[in-house]
Amino acid sequence: MHNDKILLDHGSGGRASQQLVSELILSYFENPILAELDDSAILDFEGGNLAFSTDSYTVDPIFFPGGDIGELAINGTVNDLAMRGAVPKYLSVGFIMEEGLSLSDFRKILASMKQAADYAGVQIVTGDTKVVPRNAADKIFINTSGIGIIAEKVSISGKKTRPGDKVIISGTIGDHGITVLTQRESMQFDTELRSDTAALNHLVAEMIAVSEQIHTLRDPTRGGVATTLNEIARQSQVGIMLHENNLPIRDDVNAACEMLGLDPLYLANEGKLLACVAASDAEKVLAVMRRNEHGREAVIIGEVTGERPGKVFLKTGIGGTRIIDMLAGEPLPRIC
Repeated sequence: MHNDKILLDHGSGGRASQQLVSELILSYFENPILAELDDSAILDFEGGNLAFSTDSYTVDPIFFPGGDIGELAINGTVNDLAMRGAVPKYLSVGFIMEEGLSLSDFRKILASMKQAADYAGVQIVTGDTKVVPRNAADKIFINTSGIGIIAEKVSISGKKTRPGDKVIISGTIGDHGITVLTQRESMQFDTELRSDTAALNHLVAEMIAVSEQIHTLRDPTRGGVATTLNEIARQSQVGIMLHENNLPIRDDVNAACEMLGLDPLYLANEGKLLACVAASDAEKVLAVMRRNEHGREAVIIGEVTGERPGKVFLKTGIGGTRIIDMLAGEPLPRIC
C-alpha cells in the first residue's frame, strides 16, 4: 500500500487484495459484520439469519469452453452464499455494457444466466443496466448480489476451522483458470480444457444434511486453493498440512501449467469447494459428496494442525515439506 496507484495485483485475491481490504477499505467501513471477512455477511433478523453477498465479473474472454461470464456471475454469487451454509434465494444483476456489444452475444449471456439460476433454484428479482462508450468496459462487466437463508443450527465460517479437521476438496484443481488463460492466448492442446463453473448449493445442502461438524466451507476462486487455505489458516489461527500425492489435478491442466510455469494451486476454480470437517465426520461427508455430480472426484487433501498457526504446508511426494504461501501477485488478470 506504499504505491499511490491501484494495480492489477489488487484484484488477484492474494496478498495485495487482502492489504487493500484490511489496510484501506476496512479503515473507512469497519464494523463487526464486515470484519468477519467471509464470503458472505451474516445478517441477524428476527426469526433467523440471512446471508448477503456481492461480486463483480470481468472475465476475458466472455465466452469460454464450459461457460461464459453470465453463468459465472450467477454461480459465483450462489456459491458465496452456499459457503456460509445458506440456501440461496434471490439475486440482483447489474450490467455495465460497452457500446457495440452485439445483441446476439447479450442474448446468449442472458440465456446462460437464466439456465444457471434455474439450476440453482434462485430468482433474479432486481437489477440495473448501464452503457459506456466503446473501449471503456471491454464488452461487458456484470455485478451480482444475493440473499440466502441460513438454518438455525448451521454455523459455518472461516474462523471455525479446528486442529484435527480434515481438508476436503470437491474435485480437480485449476480447471477454470487454465481454461480461460489458454483461450485468451489461443493455445491449443490435444484435450479440450473446460471451465468447472457450477452452482454448488445443492452439494452443500447434501453435506450439511449428514453432518453438523462442517466447520468451514470456501470456494477457491481468485488465488486458488493455496490462497484460500492461507486465508482460512489465518482466520482460524491454525496450521494446515496438504499432501501433494492427494491433490487432484488433471493431466492436461498439469501439463499446461508446467509449460507456462504456473502452479495449479494458485489457479482459479469456479465449481469447486474446500471443506474443513471434523475427522469423525470426514468420511461420511466425503461419501455424500461423491454421490453428487459436482463432488464425484472429492478427496481428502490434508489436515488441520495446531502447529505454526496461520501457515499452510505441503508434504511433497518425496517426503519433504515446503511452505505454501498465498498468491503474491497477479499471474492471471481478468480471470473471473
